[in-house]
Amino acid sequence: MATRAKRRRVTVSRQGTVAGYGMVARESVQPGELLFAVPRAALLSQHTCSIGGLLERERGALQSQSGWVPLLLALLHELQTPASLWSPYFALWPELGRLEHPMFWPEEERRQLLQGTGVPEAVEKDLANIRSEYYSIVLPFMEAHPDLFSPRVRSLDLYRQLVALVMAYSFQEPLEEEDDEKEPNSPLMVPAADILNHLANHNANLEYSPNCLRMVATQPIPKGHEIFNTYGQMANWQLIHMYGFAEPYPDNTDDTADIQMVTVREAALQGTKVEAERLLLLERWDFLCKLEMVGEEGAFVIGREEVLTEEELTTTLKVLCMSAEEFREFKDQDGWGDNKREEDSLTIKNIPKLKASWRQLLRDSVLLTLQTYATDLKSEQDLLSNKEVYTKLSWREQQALQVRFGQKMILNQLLELTS
Repeated sequence: MATRAKRRRVTVSRQGTVAGYGMVARESVQPGELLFAVPRAALLSQHTCSIGGLLERERGALQSQSGWVPLLLALLHELQTPASLWSPYFALWPELGRLEHPMFWPEEERRQLLQGTGVPEAVEKDLANIRSEYYSIVLPFMEAHPDLFSPRVRSLDLYRQLVALVMAYSFQEPLEEEDDEKEPNSPLMVPAADILNHLANHNANLEYSPNCLRMVATQPIPKGHEIFNTYGQMANWQLIHMYGFAEPYPDNTDDTADIQMVTVREAALQGTKVEAERLLLLERWDFLCKLEMVGEEGAFVIGREEVLTEEELTTTLKVLCMSAEEFREFKDQDGWGDNKREEDSLTIKNIPKLKASWRQLLRDSVLLTLQTYATDLKSEQDLLSNKEVYTKLSWREQQALQVRFGQKMILNQLLELTS
C-alpha cells in the first residue's frame, strides 16, 4: 500500500492541521512539483477489490440512485477480510462511530442548529435513500453471499457510516472530454490523497494519469505548512452536509445562499389583493414550470459575487412582474423572442439598477427566506466577535454557526442592494 514520494516531501501529522490529522510539507514546495503519487494498483474500487468479478457480473442488480452500491459492498467485504490488501489503509480511517456528518447528529440538534440552511432536508432525503438502498439491494446481496459477508458487516448502522465515509473521502475520476455523454465514473478510494483537508483557496490538486494518481502543488507551500486539496466549489452547507465541517467566515469564497423557488412564488402571492390576481400569478408560475425555469423542489443560488442561477432568476422575476399584455405576448412566443436588456442582467452589482418591481419581489423573497432561520444575523455576529463565548461552543455549534452566518451575510447583502 506504499505510495511513491520523491525525497518524502510530505508527512502525515496531527500537529498544525485543521482537522484530526492532515498532510504537511517537510520542505518548501513550488507550484507544479509532485507531492506524492498513488499507483493505480493501490486504489480501492469495485474493480480492484477481491470480489470485483462478482460485482461486475451482478452490476445490473446493484444499480441504485446513488450509484455507490458496488463500492460500498467492496468496502464491506474488504473490511471483514483479515488479509485484505487494504488493511493498513483502513487503520488510517477516522473512527467510524465518531464521524461528524449531520446525519449522525440527534434529529432535534440537527434541526435546531441548521434550521433554514437546507441541511436538515438534505439529510432526511439521504437517510431515507440509505435505508431503502440497504434493505432492497445491499442486505439481500450480502445474504445471498454469506461466505463473502460475515454477519458483523450486515448492519444498517455500519452501512450508513460507510456511505458517510464514501461521501467525504472518495474521489471520482473525471471523464475525458470526448466521453461527456457517458455515465460518470464510479467513486473510488485513494489512499494518502484522502488524508488532505479541503480549502476553497487550496494549494494542491489531484491529477489522473494512466499508471498513477499524482498530487501536485498549485501554489508555493512553505515548509511546515498544511497541504490542502479541493473537494470542488462547495458552499458551507454542502461542506457540513457531505464532510462534517464548514470553513470559517469569510474564508469560503465559494459560499452560497439559496432562495427556494417556491419562496419567490409565495412573495409574489403576498402582493395579490383579489382571487383573480392570484389565479393570474399562478398561471405565470405554471408557465415558468413549463419552461423548466422553476420547480417545487428547486432553489435560486446566490454567491457572494454572482447569481449562479442567473437565467432562472431573471426569467422568474421578469415573468412574475410583467404586465398582463406583456405576459400574453411572451406566452404566445413560448418564452422566446424577448430581447434581454443590459439593465435586466442579474449580476450582483447590477441589482440596484433592476426595475423597482423586480427589486421589490427579490427583497420580499429574501425577507421570507431570512424568517426560516431560528436566529437573526445580529446575535450570530455577536457570537462570532466574542472569542471567549465562541470557544465555549461545541464543535457542532461552531460549524453550524459558520454555515448560518455565511448564508445570512449573502442574503443581507441582497437586502442592501434591493433597498
